This record gives sequence, structure tokens and C-alpha cells, in this order.
Amino acid sequence: MARNRPIRRTKAQPSRCRRRKGLALGLVVISLGILTALGLGLLSVGYGARRQAIAAKADLAAMLAAEAGYEKAVFWMSEQQDMLSALQQGAAGTSGRVSFPDSSSSYQISLFTFAGTRPVFRVSCLGRSGAFKRKVDVLVVQAISGWDMGMCRVPTGATQTSPVSFSTGEVIDMPVSINERNEYPDQRDIHIIGSPRFQKPVAMGESRRTTGGSDKYYGVMSLFEDGIYFDQPKTRVTDEKTVQKKIDRFRDSTKAEYRFKPVGQAAVSYRQSAVQLEFFVKNGVGNVRVTNNCTVRSVKQSQDWKTYDFKIRPGTNGTRYERYPIYAYHLAPANANKTGQRTTLPLTSTYVTQSFGGVDSEPGGQIFVDGNVVIGGNMGRHSNDQRIKGRITVVATGNIWIADSMTLHGQHDGNGRPKLNNPNVLGLLAQGVIKVVDPGLSRIDGVVKKKGFTYAPVGRPDYAGVDQDDSDYYRRHLPDPMVVEAAMTIGGGGWGAENVQRSYYGGRKETGGRVDELRVHGSISEAIRGVIGLVGSDGFLKSYHMDERLLTGIVPGDIWLRGKYVPAPAGWHDYRPGK
Repeated sequence: MARNRPIRRTKAQPSRCRRRKGLALGLVVISLGILTALGLGLLSVGYGARRQAIAAKADLAAMLAAEAGYEKAVFWMSEQQDMLSALQQGAAGTSGRVSFPDSSSSYQISLFTFAGTRPVFRVSCLGRSGAFKRKVDVLVVQAISGWDMGMCRVPTGATQTSPVSFSTGEVIDMPVSINERNEYPDQRDIHIIGSPRFQKPVAMGESRRTTGGSDKYYGVMSLFEDGIYFDQPKTRVTDEKTVQKKIDRFRDSTKAEYRFKPVGQAAVSYRQSAVQLEFFVKNGVGNVRVTNNCTVRSVKQSQDWKTYDFKIRPGTNGTRYERYPIYAYHLAPANANKTGQRTTLPLTSTYVTQSFGGVDSEPGGQIFVDGNVVIGGNMGRHSNDQRIKGRITVVATGNIWIADSMTLHGQHDGNGRPKLNNPNVLGLLAQGVIKVVDPGLSRIDGVVKKKGFTYAPVGRPDYAGVDQDDSDYYRRHLPDPMVVEAAMTIGGGGWGAENVQRSYYGGRKETGGRVDELRVHGSISEAIRGVIGLVGSDGFLKSYHMDERLLTGIVPGDIWLRGKYVPAPAGWHDYRPGK
């Protein structure tokens, strides 16, 4: 039987243990090295990520500061009565600074160029945060709407107004902008009867919701085919000082021979002075026939309950209203041709180029009248409507009375509107009102014969034998549809039609039936709404269409009054400036 033998330790065994222990220690050291390297790497990555995050935050802060400078600059621009005048005078605010706890921005406003006759301004803003800089360089233009309203209400008394509604059958194919009426925040500032069609965007100064949070516009949103936007900047057409600034600069830039101050001297009731303008094309040349020192026979309505013929009382900024004497007919000096009070001239002779700081606008025509203007005349003299060939703006410190259709020469589309390549345009700005006259009132005095003066018919004769019988000569009407192709700015009231019936007082004369159509191809900016017609009973039904060419700067004289400035197409640039 074998016995268990004791195991004998050899001399080599202790050496193997030591090697194993050394190997384990080496592995531990290597592991520690690897872990240390990984730790250092992670620390480096973490530090780099943190540094990158800090840099990104500073870069973003610089960018936001630059944008804040832009917003402040544009807000300051919106408060100016006239940006070109502000730049000329070096007004405080053309440069400025915005500061935040971790960043700051400086900005500068300047005139960059003219797009046609429309000023293009440059707003340059440099944002800083630590060592980081970002720059915003934006070309901005004054926003142009199709129909701007200080208030969507019509005066009915010295301090009273009533809503003016858009109604079924009306087509508003132009952008609309309506200022907020702060005293009634829970009522809509746009008034609707039935289902009118708003085919372009509508901007409202008011909020969509009432003070209690309910939706004021629920139930009518479907009428706004291209959207409606709330809390928008107001138009400055309600600011008398702003309108005056525009008029003063226009006057000063108009040629002296085309600045008129009419004096009407014929002995008629409620006499007013005016210049008569008749636009026509002869031998391919656009002309205007100017008759100065005309006398307007007006009709004054003293009772507030008769018609809607109000304008803003000067000095009240649209808070007080007064009746004004409306147009019935006018007389011209009998010797106007001989004395030079009447002249015919090509529109191009009125062209001027406005220049600011070495930057020139494209040339355009300008006529300034310190008084009233009558546009229209006997159609037999110019063989049709008023026809404008050229680019011209007429500014009046009084009223502008439209006494005939006014259409632009050149190509029109299938809907009768000026094509985009049509180079002709008419701008109108009145410190009073711009109104379509009622030629039916021309018979108010019967046949008028005043020594030294000649009766000046407008519109259309009621009968074919107009020149054979004096009594027919005074029976007049406007065409249906009545077409007005112009960019109109009304600082002293509203755009509309005179002598629209309110009560049993005789309403205006229509071509046929009770309601004619009034087509506008252009734009309207009015301090307060004027009446066009009473729904289904008297006056006109609206058909308004935006002339997209106005956005290109085609209208001379810079007559726009919108308080909003927007980037020009491709006008926004932001970047990191070099060191």
C-alpha cells in the first residue's frame, strides 16, 4: 500500500510568485495609467465642451444683442414723422446703443438708396459679448399697404362716429391695415355685414381677444382668405404733424412754376378756390391742362343728420369733426387762356429728382396746390376719361375732388388693372379729403352765367344734345363703373363719395338704378373712413384692388405714412465681422 508522500518545495517556486506579483502590479500600474489618460481626456473633452458652450453662448448673446439693436432702431424709425427729414436734421436716435448684463449693441441708421422714388434705409447693428461680435446689416423700407385706416368708423357729428361695414358683394383685393381703437377693446375694430371677400392679408392694431380672453373674431375668420394679423403698428396718417412734414418737403422739392395758390373770385355761395387739372394723352404724349384760380360753388350742410360729408377739424388729431362745403360745380376765369391762368404742359416738365446726402431718386412729376384741386372736365375736350401717361403726384393742402374716371395709359390685364410693366402712375395726397363729387348738384343754381367767368362742366352729359341746349349742359353724371387708378393719401378725413343720403335729404345721383360700382386700382390711406354708399340704396358698391407696382417705388414724392418698416427683399444680412 502506497503512502502519501509530502510535497517538496523546490527553489524555483518563490520566484514564480514574485513574478506573478510583479505582473499584477504592472497591470495595476498600466490600468492606472490608462484610467489617468482617460480621465485627463475626459477632463479635456469636458473643458473643451464647456468652453465651446461658453463661446456658443457668448456668440448667441452677441447675435441677440445685434438683433435687439435692430429692433430698437426700427421702433425709433416708426415714431418719426418723416425719416428723410430726421436724417437730414441729424436727429438724436439715428444712432444708439442697447446694453444688457452680458452683452451690448450699437446701431446706425442711414439712407442707402432709392428703389425708384421709394427710400431704402440701412440699419447696421454691431452686437458684442465678451470677445465675440456679430453684425446685423439690414436694408429696410417703409411698409406699403393697400388700404390703411386710422379708424374704421365714419363721423356722424362733432364728436360722434358710427361703424362703417364691409358688406356682401364687396371685393377687397388689397392688403388692409386698421389702427387700434383703444377705448373699446372688447369690440372688433373692423365692421362686417354678411360675407365680403378679403383677398389679401388684413392687419389689425388691436388684439384678437377681449380683456376677458374670449375670441372677438370667432365666426368671421373664414372671410380673410389670406390671413389676419393682430397687434400691428399703426399708420401715422392720423398724425397731423406727420402729414404736414410730408407736405412741406413735397412743396419745397416741387418746381416753383408748378406750385399754385388759387384765388377764386366769382360771386357764388360758399365760395372756395381751386386748381382744375385735366389729364389726357395727345400724339403719344401725356399732358395735363391746368386752370388756376377757379371758383368752386359749394353746398354747405349745417345739420349733422343730413349726409356724411365730414372732415377732421384741424388741430384735433382726428378727435373732432366738422362738416365741409361739398362740390356742386366750378367756374373758371373767362380770360384764363389769355392771362396764362390756363396752360397745357407735358407731364415730364413737372419732373424733379429728390436728392438726400448725394443719393438721388428716380425723376417723377410733382404738382403742389396750396388750396383745393378738381380733377376732371368735359369729356368732349379730352375724348374720354382722364388719362394719365407719366409718373406724377399731386399734393393739395385742401380737398381733392375727383370729377371723372381716372385711368392710366398703357397696358392693363384681363381684369382691367394696370400690368406690372405699365410705367404710368398717379399719386394724390390731400390735407383735407379726397372725394368723388356728385355732378347731379351742378343744377343747383340752374344755368349759371357770371360776367368774367365760364362754367366748367365735369363728368358726362345726361343727354346726347348737350351742346345744343344750355339746360342740358348742366345735367351731368359720372360713369358706371367709376374707375380711379391712383395711390391716395387723405390726411384730413376719408376717401369716399359726397352727398350720400343719410335721411330724407336728396341722395347723390347715380348713372342708373340706385347703386353704381366704384373701382379702385391703387391704394388708400385715410385718417378716418369716408362713406362710399349705403348698402343697397345709394352711392357706390366697392371693388378695390391693390396695384402691386406701388411696392416698387413708382409713385413720386414719398407720400407714404405707414408706421411700420420691414426688410427689403434679400435685405437681411448677419455675419461675424473680421477683427
